[in-house]
Amino acid sequence: MLRLNELKLPLDHTEEQLPPAIIARLGITADDLLGFTVYKRSYDARKKSAIVLIYSLDIALKDEAAVLQRHHNDVHIMPSPDTAYKFVADGKALAAHPDFQRPVVIGIGPCGLLAALILAQMGLRPIIVERGKVVRERTVDTFGFWRQRKLNPESNVQFGEGGAGTFSDGKLYSQIKDPKHYGRKVLTEFVKAGAPEEIIYVSKPHIGTFRLVKMVESMRETIEALGGEYRFESKVTDIDVAETANGRQIRGITLESGEQIVTNHVILAIGHSARDTFQMLYDRGVYIEAKPFSIGFRVEHPQSLIDACRFGPSAGHPILGAADYKLVHHASNGRAVYSFCMCPGGTVVAAASEPGRVVTNGMSQYSRNERNANSAIVVSISPEVDYPGHPLAGIALQRDLEEQAFKLGGGTYNAPGQLMGDFVAGRPSTEFGAVVPSYKPGITLTDLAQILPEYAVTALREAFPAFDKQIKGYFKHDAVLTGLETRTSSPIRIKRRDDTLQSLNTLGLFPAGEGAGYAGGILSAGVDGIKVAEAVALSMAAQQA
Repeated sequence: MLRLNELKLPLDHTEEQLPPAIIARLGITADDLLGFTVYKRSYDARKKSAIVLIYSLDIALKDEAAVLQRHHNDVHIMPSPDTAYKFVADGKALAAHPDFQRPVVIGIGPCGLLAALILAQMGLRPIIVERGKVVRERTVDTFGFWRQRKLNPESNVQFGEGGAGTFSDGKLYSQIKDPKHYGRKVLTEFVKAGAPEEIIYVSKPHIGTFRLVKMVESMRETIEALGGEYRFESKVTDIDVAETANGRQIRGITLESGEQIVTNHVILAIGHSARDTFQMLYDRGVYIEAKPFSIGFRVEHPQSLIDACRFGPSAGHPILGAADYKLVHHASNGRAVYSFCMCPGGTVVAAASEPGRVVTNGMSQYSRNERNANSAIVVSISPEVDYPGHPLAGIALQRDLEEQAFKLGGGTYNAPGQLMGDFVAGRPSTEFGAVVPSYKPGITLTDLAQILPEYAVTALREAFPAFDKQIKGYFKHDAVLTGLETRTSSPIRIKRRDDTLQSLNTLGLFPAGEGAGYAGGILSAGVDGIKVAEAVALSMAAQQA
């Protein structure tokens, strides 16, 4: 196959126009073209009156060598790379060894899910332990919290089958470097599990919450059919670590029920909100360090405003869908303010996992057809400046801010909110304007400056008017700010070795994904899960050699 990049066609082109465009671009005849598939499709909306689609295509030709020779100086024409996934070890042979102990995956969010799948596909029959419930029961609990203010600390937006990514926009794009094409393996498995095929090739794929639920169930069935074993409502409360000649070595885990599972390979894919587990690991001597994260608000605008600003007369085109945005402002006090986890046509959701605390997140369905666009607008903070001293100090800061948000919202799981114009002007809000907030259980209008540090308030008040220069109309008086956004990423890193991906000081423990500080989003978490599953298989092979 031959890869052709940067083939541009008008937004409203027909399917029939693609083959002639390929033929003209390569300088071949219609008979020379045997077939093609779309590897990637994106768009260029810099000229709103003439938006174009940009294709990368894998093309079958009668004489590929001749075409490559003729275009040898063209950087956009090359042999198609091999993107097929290849397993790193014969897992069935490893599992047949008399000393084999089944690997354990803790947490079944995107990272744990892909790790468990790869281990199962290799024949290593993983045991998966998850503190929350199966995804259907978890969904009932989560909607119950939103509608009735009844929080289940073990079954919510953060905890349960599918992880935090299940109640999100389902965005499947990332800026990570991926030379081994692990991302394509993630997307391929998602399609097998029921995701739309377009996620393989569109530039900014997303799935939406309801489709994610079905996918997670399908992938569980696949893992179990391959010999994997799930344990739901099984919180890990301790780890067994032994001192050996080679250093600290994990020997097993203990569940809240008292059950002990013996294993010398544990993938730790617990997500960024497993604060009690972080504490347990720290108490057991696992090396943990504080890392930067960000704090701020969810901001809601009319989706129609964002569509018009981004796409002009093409707003509403079915290929373009609901428009997103990405914003950054470097404030005069040295703080970076940026948009995060932008959800077009979505809703702001209650994401608390601990009683007496309020946290927000964003969610969209596949259709992205709700009236509002929402995004976190957050300020970067760091342990060196803002929470120095203890590796878990960032967690303490998060908890303090979330408790303040709970109190300011009225102590009922209402979130505190404010209109953007009032926040920038420094006055409390008393009534909503044209933008109707989507957050459930509800919003209590107030003065959000009361619950963020002064440096964050200053930076945000400077950023909102500045963003208006990038998206005309963004600084909208009645745009709604909902507080707080505190869990943009994990406040800790469970540091691991570069070569084996094992904990820096605990052999057999493989920190992975967002909670360990090695991913940020569904796709990057899934990619990290694959990497760590491979590291487990290679470690087993080395032990048996």
